[in-house]
Amino acid sequence: MKKFLSGLFTLLIIAGIGAAVYFRPHFFQKQIDKVQGMYYVHKGDKAFKKHKLQKAIEYYNRAVVLYPEHYGAWYNLGNLYVIYEDYYSAVDAYERAFEYNPKMIIARMNYGIVSAEKLGDFDGAINQYDEIIKTRRHLLSIPFVYSNRKSYKVNKGLAYYNKGVAYKQKSIYLNDEYELRRQYLLKALTAYKEACKILKKDYDARYNLALTYHLLGDYHEAGLAYCKAIELAPMNYEAHYNLAILLRHLKYYKESLEELEKATTLITNSAGSTNRQRYIFDVMNDVTRTILANSNSDLIDKITEDKDEKKATVTYINGKIVLTDELDSAIIKNFKVCGSKEIFQEEIDGDYNEFDDVRYDVHVPGVE
Repeated sequence: MKKFLSGLFTLLIIAGIGAAVYFRPHFFQKQIDKVQGMYYVHKGDKAFKKHKLQKAIEYYNRAVVLYPEHYGAWYNLGNLYVIYEDYYSAVDAYERAFEYNPKMIIARMNYGIVSAEKLGDFDGAINQYDEIIKTRRHLLSIPFVYSNRKSYKVNKGLAYYNKGVAYKQKSIYLNDEYELRRQYLLKALTAYKEACKILKKDYDARYNLALTYHLLGDYHEAGLAYCKAIELAPMNYEAHYNLAILLRHLKYYKESLEELEKATTLITNSAGSTNRQRYIFDVMNDVTRTILANSNSDLIDKITEDKDEKKATVTYINGKIVLTDELDSAIIKNFKVCGSKEIFQEEIDGDYNEFDDVRYDVHVPGVE
């Protein structure tokens, strides 16, 4: 009797499955395609890890035909297309990834970077950065084990930073439209400020904030921001160099030469000799000659004495600065100190908050 009931139950299950297949064939075909799609995703992942990139592209493309909702496969396809510099296919793949998973921040971020940096689609990039900023993620926290709160904040900060980059790049293409160019720089400034609030120790965010102030002609805010960038990463030459140019413009020649010497030391002692390094070195030589030409003889003598006292050589091994007899902690500290900081602080009256909104009397109709 038990065998009979067991057999009957099995027949009923088979009949039920058969009826379901008969009445809902599309559903079952979709499940079969999904299983096959997952198989090709697995094959694509293995090929990707083994650096068989063409094979990986082939497998992922098969996978998304069978299982188009697999946003991870679309994302990996986007990354592979970037490697092959097929940027239009890359942004299409990233777009499909966050179409199926709207909260896939990394796909939106990559879409924005490729769109702005490679395709010149700054508005498309900014739209995706805004979506990242607006995205509300569930904050998961397991005490002493895991929390995604930090990664969520960092991604938001990076979105603000990249948004600032896109607006600044957008302004570069408006050589003859001064007011519109300025408006985009103001938007970049706002984005960089927000980035710095979140990425408090990020050199790039602070340096670009300073550079944007500089381009807008707000030299005192620029000077303070350059000094902060130097404090964060004293061995990066860009902030030293731009601060030197700014100080020269403000006729603080001694302070300018001090920063210029640091920048020159860092760029000329770095490993290798790129075209960019040679170009910067030529510019620095021109700036030095200009400064000396506009300085009186007493100041030149004083600067020369100071340079002889502070002269140092930076040593690089495999592209990284290392401590040697010539470069000790005192020299590191010297690079970190921004001697001109007091100049800019003295120029600012009243209570100072570096992230206060700065009002510029500029408005361009049609630009919100």
